[in-house]
Amino acid sequence: MAKELNLTDLARLYNKEDTVRVLFERLRWPDGPECPHCDSKEIYRLIPKTNSNSPGRKGLLKCKKCRRQFTVTVNTIFEGSHIPLNKWLMAIHLFCAFKKGISAHQLHRLLGITYKTAWFMAHRVRYAIKQPPLAERLKGIVEADETYVGGKGHGKRGRGVEKKTPVFSLIERNGRIKSQQVETSHGKDLKR
Repeated sequence: MAKELNLTDLARLYNKEDTVRVLFERLRWPDGPECPHCDSKEIYRLIPKTNSNSPGRKGLLKCKKCRRQFTVTVNTIFEGSHIPLNKWLMAIHLFCAFKKGISAHQLHRLLGITYKTAWFMAHRVRYAIKQPPLAERLKGIVEADETYVGGKGHGKRGRGVEKKTPVFSLIERNGRIKSQQVETSHGKDLKR
């Protein structure tokens, strides 16, 4: 199980924008970069020339199919923002760490940014939380249960689960159900 990161670890590990960009690319495109304009996977990285009059931005990618340039921030809450990505990462962590979110004033004090910047970031993060797939999270009292789906276990006593598929479900009281196939019904696997 992965170690849970606190704000101190996050600030130490991801203190440079380049490391955060690599993290965001890995999270957004686990199978490699994909063009946000035409969904092509034929992408190459543009390397900025240091002696050029107009060196390209760091993390700049280009699509071979539509020939458009983009970075990992295109079509995200970070697009068009001049705020460093490591500040965004810490702000998102703070929003997730506090049960009821965090105010723009508190964000401004903790991250050492202006109140106007903190207000802008808070609104963007709140907007992202309301979008799918996060908006589809279950609310209120949620119950969990597992079952086994498949044919009868002929001649077996007990649960007879050898040839059955385990399915785990989360049930919102008086509401929606989310189910998915799991490898085993052991607690450590279901918690993940």
